[in-house]
Amino acid sequence: MYRIGIDVGGTFTDLVLVRPDGTILLDKSPTTPQDQSRGVMRGVELLAQNEGVSVRKLLRETHGIVHGTTTADNTMIEMSGAVTGLLTTQGHRDEIELRRGYKESIWDPALAPPPPIAPRRRRLGVPERLDFRGEVVIPLDEESVRHALRRLVAQGVESLAVVFMFSFINSQHERRVREIAEAEFPNLAVSLSHEVMPSAPEFERTSTTLVNAFVGPRIDRYLSSLVEGLREAGYRRELLVMQSNGGIMTPEYIRRRPVTVLSSGPTGGVIAACAVGARAKCRDFVCADMGGTSYDVCLIRDAKPQIKAGWNWHHRYVIGLPMVDIHSIGAGGGSIASVVAGALQVGPRSAGAEPGPICYQRGGTDVTVTDANACLGYLNPDDFCSGTMRLDVAAAKAAVRDQIAKPLRLSAAAAAFGVYRLVNANMANAVRRVAAQRGADPRQLTLVAYGGNGPVHATAQAVDLGIREVLVPKTAPTFSALGLQYSDHIVDEVRAYIAASSDIDLKRANALYSEMAKAAKRVLKGRKGGHSEVRQERYMHLCYPGQTFDVPVRVASSEPLTKAAVAETIERFHQEHEELHTYASRDEVPILRSLRLTTVGVTEKPALPTIGRSSKPAPRKGKRRAYFDDGWREVAVYDGAAMKVGQKVRGPSIIEEPFTTIVLHRGQSASLDRYGNYRIAVSPAKRR
Repeated sequence: MYRIGIDVGGTFTDLVLVRPDGTILLDKSPTTPQDQSRGVMRGVELLAQNEGVSVRKLLRETHGIVHGTTTADNTMIEMSGAVTGLLTTQGHRDEIELRRGYKESIWDPALAPPPPIAPRRRRLGVPERLDFRGEVVIPLDEESVRHALRRLVAQGVESLAVVFMFSFINSQHERRVREIAEAEFPNLAVSLSHEVMPSAPEFERTSTTLVNAFVGPRIDRYLSSLVEGLREAGYRRELLVMQSNGGIMTPEYIRRRPVTVLSSGPTGGVIAACAVGARAKCRDFVCADMGGTSYDVCLIRDAKPQIKAGWNWHHRYVIGLPMVDIHSIGAGGGSIASVVAGALQVGPRSAGAEPGPICYQRGGTDVTVTDANACLGYLNPDDFCSGTMRLDVAAAKAAVRDQIAKPLRLSAAAAAFGVYRLVNANMANAVRRVAAQRGADPRQLTLVAYGGNGPVHATAQAVDLGIREVLVPKTAPTFSALGLQYSDHIVDEVRAYIAASSDIDLKRANALYSEMAKAAKRVLKGRKGGHSEVRQERYMHLCYPGQTFDVPVRVASSEPLTKAAVAETIERFHQEHEELHTYASRDEVPILRSLRLTTVGVTEKPALPTIGRSSKPAPRKGKRRAYFDDGWREVAVYDGAAMKVGQKVRGPSIIEEPFTTIVLHRGQSASLDRYGNYRIAVSPAKRR
């Protein structure tokens, strides 16, 4: 049976077909921003065409399709979600604008607030109040709810977020609002905060629920369209969708909390990097994904990413749910280069899939990083993207000369190399930031580079960062799509429980863990196909008295929870707090804020092939003129698709894979390991 992984990126939709014999077929299809499902279906047609079978036959013989989508991210970037309203406890409707006083750039007094998902006129408070124990202080005023709903619907509201005080302890008031809304306005989508994020703090819960309501209808339409398209084409099994916590679930589950698919594409790449890194005996590394629009960085320790459970800012809104800790900047092949006030600037604006870089000949007019790379001779203009595209290098050079070189009084080659160097510096700074935040030294780590553009730039970044080894998998161009095949089913359940850690009621805590386990079991049982293993990870979210933010700490032992396990978990909290914030207050009694249970349904992973060995020289395709730090050079170009274990390539040179290119600079050498990874040795002392 076949397996298919599909990742929708900003420029290309990446596809991986794992054949029954374990061999892999990679392909790319242009992303269709207006309706991403069209690009996905075109990609499936390409896979079938390359296999020499009909789409119906391919899908009928496909065991599973796993999908990562940028629909939620694009919705936030474009602010094109549903017309959203917010219903809060009376007096709390401005919580979302107060933002805890957080400002992304504290030194920029002119920085505008984020575009509002729900302007103030669409944020209404109603009389109701629960105390911190969940007991009713002020009953819900149902007539006020009906009046508020009528006002919001009259303003065109399509989706409603409901966030009441302490609803995560007692949800009765929020549930009653849904009942009223369903009775009076059955077409109104409703997101309840106790379902989206059933825990404190209030601002994080408000922000997360608003984003969920904003992106929900568009995610629902997209998934429905894709599922219907696949079904009409002959697919009879379930579609699985990547979540931001690194797990996959069904569209039915995603529709309950669509906010969980934010950054699902980059998450797939991280999962693949962990699998490949562990296989290559590389467990501590930085993985970096450079695609068409963004550059995504994640620090990996012991072959595992950090799952950040609280202060996750995406598109200027905080998401208070567990997410793989990925740092993204606007630096990709489509990033636009320009001269602003006499200085060169690259990104964060992107040409995207439409119109794309100038050299793609799709109507693009702004110089991009890909245009600069084409001008420098790094890309093959006659055999780009596995021969599916021809690059117009002359048009790219003319644009670089007019838009960049002339204003800076440089040659076209020097201007293009300046774009290359500047985007590398931006990406290297992103790696430094991620490493510094976790107390890591990049010089002691390997750089795992992927994405269609990652290998073009990674070797230069490694020099700047002092990194001595770069690992580039042969599957790097569609790495995020491959990672989808290595993901497990993950269900995260949270229950609020506020108490001093010295006063934890073990019976109540164990009852909450049991309740969460049953809820997760129902979800996993509802999907088709079994799991080779189901495991559970229990967490306590702890903080010191007076702190706003908590730290998720894995419980020290298996169930049931005991006093000894609580004591050990508290000690772990002190240690982790010291690692994160450089201090621990062991004389203080930590506060328990909530309990979390992560249930993992382990899926069957495809067995990937290994690469054969050869004593022959590395296969050359010819020579090409390319620009390096010392000017133009005639360098050897190698056929990556034909390379074997034991063959070595030295820089300066270029290795061409079907959907990516590896640029080797002076003092660098590359060889393949048996798992299909290029191991590139870098000499930091030999700087460009």
